[in-house]
Amino acid sequence: MLKIEVNYSKGSDFIKHPNGYGTVAKLSGNRRKPFVARKTKGWDERGYPVYETIGYYPTREAGLIALAQFNNQPWDVDKEKTTLEELFKLWLEKKAPKLGTSNRQSLKSAFKHCSKLFKMKYTAVKSYHMQEVIDNCGFGYSTQSAIKNLFGHLDRFALELDIVTRCYSDLLTSEPIPETSKKPFTDDEIERLWAIQNEPWVDSVLVFLYTGFRISELLDLKCADVDLEQGTIKGGTKTRAGKDRLVPVHSRIAEFVHRRVLEGGQYLFPLNGHKCATSQYYAIWGGIMERINAQHTVHECRHTFRSRLDSAGANKRCIDLIMGHKSKDVGERVYTHKTIQELKDAIELITR
Repeated sequence: MLKIEVNYSKGSDFIKHPNGYGTVAKLSGNRRKPFVARKTKGWDERGYPVYETIGYYPTREAGLIALAQFNNQPWDVDKEKTTLEELFKLWLEKKAPKLGTSNRQSLKSAFKHCSKLFKMKYTAVKSYHMQEVIDNCGFGYSTQSAIKNLFGHLDRFALELDIVTRCYSDLLTSEPIPETSKKPFTDDEIERLWAIQNEPWVDSVLVFLYTGFRISELLDLKCADVDLEQGTIKGGTKTRAGKDRLVPVHSRIAEFVHRRVLEGGQYLFPLNGHKCATSQYYAIWGGIMERINAQHTVHECRHTFRSRLDSAGANKRCIDLIMGHKSKDVGERVYTHKTIQELKDAIELITR
């Protein structure tokens, strides 16, 4: 057991510590934190001690507590001084590249809302600091969720580096997910699309409806991503679960996909020989919606696709794999493996 000898001589609060334990000294001047906890780590050429500073504290008692904690479980003093901004830059270098492009960009945007904490030592950032950032960001669910997600990433990284010993981000809250306002296509609207299937670009809408791709994912597709023999398309960019996923080509749209590949362009849905920009496609989309007398966003094709799979009784794990969603059930994520044929069987459950 560690023994501390206390000298109770009159007018003295001097505490004699064991050799190598360290000391708490009061610095000169008018300081907010005048007491420094430090340990001698060596001696210079003149024989003077070279100190390793543990930290600065408002009272001697706080310094002694920190010194006792350090002796009980030493930490890296330099890491202990790491600011939130420094931690984020290191995380951006070491961890962010493993995330999807969209997720990474979302977290980088969320970091801008943390500007008041940039220079704060990460060990001093508590849950109420994080919660204030969320509550005062001035935005809704999406931004609040991104900030909460960012603090979760930073906490886990700081734990890995032994900068902190607990995750305060576990205590954070954000606005609940709002009810979706997305409106799936009706059967009648889909029939109207089939009635004009040979008109320019209508095939792209039907491919959306039978694959569940996002607009950026579909426009990024190259002919080389299509395996005509196997009957699959490799695509997806947004998340780790969705990146480069295999989506079976539904028999209803196989002719469209085959024809597009045989055209020999680089992209599956090019515009004037080049990749079609999202803004250009929106103009095309508007014309087709007017043609069938419907009002839908492109993303509502994805909602329609999932809804139809679910209504047809498709296996939940197959739906997640085709959509590029991470399964909420750990057992399904780790232990369930689906073959391409099972995915094909699931997607063919969607009937006209």
